[in-house]
Amino acid sequence: MKTLYLECGMGAAGDMLTAALLDLLPDPEIFLNRINVALPEGVALSALRTEKQGIRGMQVHVTVDGAEEETHDVHSHTHDHEPHHHIHDHGHHDHDHDHIHAHPHHHAALDDIAAMIHTMPLSEQVRKKSLTVYKKIAEAESHAHGKPVSEIHFHEVGTKDAVADVTAVCLLMEMLAPDRVIVSPVHVGSGHVHCAHGILPVPAPATAYLLRDVPAYGGSVEGELCTPTGAALLTAFADSFGEMPVMRTGQIGYGFGKKDFSRLNCIRAFWGETADVPEQILELQCNLDDMTGEDMAFAAELLRQAGAAEVFTTPVTMKKNRSGVLLTVLCREDLRDSMLRLIFRHTATIGVREHLCTRHLLRRETEQVTTELGTIRIKTVQGYGVCRSKPEYDDLASIAKKHDLTLQEVRELLNGSE
Repeated sequence: MKTLYLECGMGAAGDMLTAALLDLLPDPEIFLNRINVALPEGVALSALRTEKQGIRGMQVHVTVDGAEEETHDVHSHTHDHEPHHHIHDHGHHDHDHDHIHAHPHHHAALDDIAAMIHTMPLSEQVRKKSLTVYKKIAEAESHAHGKPVSEIHFHEVGTKDAVADVTAVCLLMEMLAPDRVIVSPVHVGSGHVHCAHGILPVPAPATAYLLRDVPAYGGSVEGELCTPTGAALLTAFADSFGEMPVMRTGQIGYGFGKKDFSRLNCIRAFWGETADVPEQILELQCNLDDMTGEDMAFAAELLRQAGAAEVFTTPVTMKKNRSGVLLTVLCREDLRDSMLRLIFRHTATIGVREHLCTRHLLRRETEQVTTELGTIRIKTVQGYGVCRSKPEYDDLASIAKKHDLTLQEVRELLNGSE
């Protein structure tokens, strides 16, 4: 299966991930044209193939109204009268995510960011993934500051810069369409960072929160190596974290950070094939007979958002012949604790059964088909003598709504264009 392995020995940030993935493409200009058409007015992303410590790789730059955002060694933002908690990690390696400015400026809440992303001409998959990443960052900052997500604000220029990094990585992932994404243990750096309210340890609180349940380590390199944006992107896309698997590597992408260290400051992206070996997956189950359908649906959605591979219920007859449901959650082993916490918190169960299962998967590939109504992704699965294709529901639904058609009419038009 097509496997992407991300080596984060010098941490992770939005621009480094963008550069590493871009370095895998045979024609980076195709991506640059697509992302720059989609970005908000005044925002531009450029890439430069360069050399550091004798190694060739890619470095990306994001400009807002022609200028690249400056960096400052602080982690908080204050106003003359009222402090605002906000996220200013624009994904640039070792750039701090909050700034202190002496001049007034505008801010955007999470809803404003969502509205901006929804106006961008991107696929529904890229929009959803970008919003997922932003929600992760906002929730982490909310937890770190002890404030509701609604009170987390983004600095205007930094927001546009970060939107470029986040949507760029999501678009690149869609273009590469890996079957499996594995991330190495994440180097977070060491030392401290200065903020308006004092000195914070590395990793910063928001980054530490995002990397919970993820293998991470410090080291002798001083500085903030993993930013909140980098952490959110890794956890949004990783199928697992660990050592590099046995794989037949076809390409290696190098994504350089802006700051130079004694060690090469980059993310390495290994792109290749791994054997179609059975995958280990955890099955968590519990019986429920005293929850409403609404409460069950709410719990199931939270479990899916937290990374469950599948959540489903089965009607069962329980003791005293009471009708109930069997809740089943499939997830990676490293998500066990977080899934258990959610199950116990949001359901009425007092016990959960656990089984480690072997799952056999067909290989998946995605290609884009251009029709007179728009672009539709076609997913093809194959293996074990089977090969079948199916258009992505989200793309069909988006076109059907836009053109006032039924799903079947869109499918027929698609079949006619093939």
